[in-house]
Formats: sequence, C-alpha cells, structure tokens
Amino acid sequence: MPRCSKYRKIDSRKVLAQNYTDKHAICSMKNLELKAKCSSLESVRRQLVNIKAEYRETVEQIDTYFNAPKGRVKLREIDGGKAYLVYYERPYGAESRFSTYQMWDIPSPGAFKEIMSTVLGMKVIVEKLRELWLYGDTRIHLDRVANLGEFVELETVIRSQTEREAWREHQRVRDAIGILEGDLIAGSYSDLFSELYK
Repeated sequence: MPRCSKYRKIDSRKVLAQNYTDKHAICSMKNLELKAKCSSLESVRRQLVNIKAEYRETVEQIDTYFNAPKGRVKLREIDGGKAYLVYYERPYGAESRFSTYQMWDIPSPGAFKEIMSTVLGMKVIVEKLRELWLYGDTRIHLDRVANLGEFVELETVIRSQTEREAWREHQRVRDAIGILEGDLIAGSYSDLFSELYK
C-alpha cells in the first residue's frame, strides 16, 4: 500500500501527476514498470485515444543520476522549476517488473546537486521531453530522450488494487499500444547512456 502521508486527503491523480508541492514531502510507492523503444509516438497516441487514456501534460525533465551502492538515485528537475530526489530499486530485465521508490521535494536543486556530486559522484545526465497520459492507475510516458531516441514507459501504481489486478491493467495498456518483446529495454536511460559511451 503506498504511503504518502502529506497527500492522504488529496485526489490520487494529483499524486500520479507528480504534484509533490508541499515542502520536503516524502512519498513511498510501488510500481509495475515497463520500458520499450518506440518507432512512432504518434501511433501510440492514437491507440491511447482509442482506449480513452487521459492526456495530462508535456514537460522537459533533466535527470541527474548519482553513483549509489544500492538501487538508483537521481535528481529530477522539471521545466527548470520544481525538483525532487528519487531513490528506486528495480530488477534489471527486459520485461514488466515491480519496483519501489521514494521521493523528496528539493527546494534548492542547484546546491543540492553540488553536494550530491561531491558525496556520491555524478553518473550521467539524461534530458528528455516527456508526455504524460493516464489510464486507470497506469502512467504512460511518451519520451523523447536527447541522444537516445523515442521510448514508451508504463508505470502501473500499486494502490488499492491487488498485484494481479495491476498486472491485468498493465497488460491491457501494453497490448493496446502494441509494445513488442523485441522493443523492451532492460535498464534505465542512465544504463543506456553508460552502454553507449563506455
């Protein structure tokens, strides 16, 4: 069950849309995730409209990944304004898999980035344009990642439903937008950059 103490009385869609505006709010959640290469984001958009998914927003994101002894740690800056620290653990594999993550609002991202870079060391910076759609408890990300290409991510948030129900919804969206086995990505964007420039 997700724990997001400062948002318990807020509509869950606001949490899903990343409206973590209360200073230093902490949120801990569980997802069922999938990432895949995409040859046509326009085709995916048409399928999302067909299943009545809801378009929410398009934002520019800069993710600064830091070296971490466990899991992944990144500072996410959105449209040059709000920022938050994300720590998550997710198995490596080219299939749908469960992940857990925690998020903290960061009021001074520039200074925070300097501190984290000094303490942990900076791994890679990922810049992308992200289009967010919602279908039930599933977030659909249509990403244009600088120097990498176009991708689709599915994140089905585990809230009041069971894991089996989450799997069913997740698979429904995957089938609707036509994600193929050969397009699946095992790691994160940071992993793709590491492989590209190693």
